[in-house]
Amino acid sequence: MTQGFTIGRRGALVLPLALPLAGLAATARAQGAWPTRPVRFVVSFTPGGTTDIIARLLGATLTETWGQSVVIENRPGAGGNIGSEHVARSAPDGYTLLVGSVGPLAVNQSLVKNMPYDTLRDFAPITLLAGVPNILVVPAASPIRDVPGLVAAAKARPGQLSYGSTGVGTSAHLSGVMLDQMAGTQTLHVPYRGAVALNDLLAGRVDFMFATIPSVIGHIREGRLRALAVSSTTRSRSNPDVPTMVELGYPDFSASSWFGMVAPAGTPPAIIEKITTDVHAALALPRNAQSMIEQGADPVGNGPEAFRAFMAEEISRWREIVRLAGALPE
Repeated sequence: MTQGFTIGRRGALVLPLALPLAGLAATARAQGAWPTRPVRFVVSFTPGGTTDIIARLLGATLTETWGQSVVIENRPGAGGNIGSEHVARSAPDGYTLLVGSVGPLAVNQSLVKNMPYDTLRDFAPITLLAGVPNILVVPAASPIRDVPGLVAAAKARPGQLSYGSTGVGTSAHLSGVMLDQMAGTQTLHVPYRGAVALNDLLAGRVDFMFATIPSVIGHIREGRLRALAVSSTTRSRSNPDVPTMVELGYPDFSASSWFGMVAPAGTPPAIIEKITTDVHAALALPRNAQSMIEQGADPVGNGPEAFRAFMAEEISRWREIVRLAGALPE
């Protein structure tokens, strides 16, 4: 099971392959200039979400680095599969890249029938961009003050406490399944399409939710939601006072979202190396790192092979969670 993200002591960004890759970037330049025209970052979700925010933040910096425009292209639909498939079928020349997430790159591999692409076969990994823990929240008016209180309430009323999610098989849904399995509770899953889940949580129509931090951090800060725990194995730098589920007695509870960059399979290694090096430099800029942390995303940065191994592990881990959840392929 993955143990979280590559963050060093005192919150320093760890880029283990950045120095070797810097030398490889010179090789890329020797083999031909890249880029010589605008680069597209495809985001397989609507504007305004976490994936889109990260893509635009990095795109602004890389436009300066490359001297070419980075164009953000939103292609939502099918749980992220439409935009992801588009990139998988694009020319492997470095000009069409996917800023993707745990759903289309890992969970959907076991959740969706007849997947139109295979993550490990059809993409060339570049780097893991950020880890985004899910955060367990309840409405501010809820009598539930902490995780023990939530578990006690769920056990007192089996099947009556409800939690919202942005759809069957999403990280939010499967986090709720993990809670039921590990705490011995029986809660009611209410799937929604998109942001309606958060609206109903704020209105008190569902009792709790595992949401990505960027989607709820404003509501937490403004006192409309109460944060009980985060689903990562280490505390989030954006919410350091909120305990992890591990700290609260659930040692195997790990259900974070993550975001990474991939290219079509067959993209020349020299181009992959240059993109990796330049993305690492963009992530390491204090203004970018701080902006991501403030919005609830912990920046990472690793090399292509490390990212490939990470995705393979995540595909396997989520396959087991999907099986245990009984979330049938769609």
